[in-house]
Amino acid sequence: MNMEERMVNGLPYIAEDEGLRKKYNYAQKKIFEFNRSLPHDKIYRENIIKTLFKKTGENFKITPPFYCDYGCNISIGENFYSNFNLTILDVAEVKIGDNVMFGPNVAIYTAGHPIHPENRNTGYEYGISIEIGNNVWLGGNVVINPGIKIGNNVVIGSGSVITKDIPDNVIAAGNSARIIRKVTEEDRKYYFKNREFDIGDV
Repeated sequence: MNMEERMVNGLPYIAEDEGLRKKYNYAQKKIFEFNRSLPHDKIYRENIIKTLFKKTGENFKITPPFYCDYGCNISIGENFYSNFNLTILDVAEVKIGDNVMFGPNVAIYTAGHPIHPENRNTGYEYGISIEIGNNVWLGGNVVINPGIKIGNNVVIGSGSVITKDIPDNVIAAGNSARIIRKVTEEDRKYYFKNREFDIGDV
């Protein structure tokens, strides 16, 4: 498997791979063009996003500035809207359903790094896909972590950090950082939760 295949399959990969760097640079050029566009350039903006994303609905609006890694791993449904400063780290697939609205400064992070410092220092990282259902509203400054699935008809309160799946038909809110546990030698075996490194000794 090459690094791109590893990346899209949720396995540890090296981002500084030549093929990945080429795709990343292409996406960054398109994002630069999108973010420099004028407010009346609706069709121009839509065409950039349609070229960049894996899939879009016919009707959508993304308010600049917008940032992503590759774009080609992002799918959005009909009537998608995001306010200013949406950031999607799409090293893994991000699927967003129909009638979804994002407040400003929403951040969707499929990307992560191993917990154990020696593993982290190898340069390997990973991406775990994220899925957001239909009829979802995310308030401003919501952060969604790797591997999360948000159900249909969900409202997430502003400033929330989503670290666990959210079922259908609920309102969820909150963020309280707390010490979870110590970093241990057991962490060396894994790159994400119970997913084991498959790259030999690290």
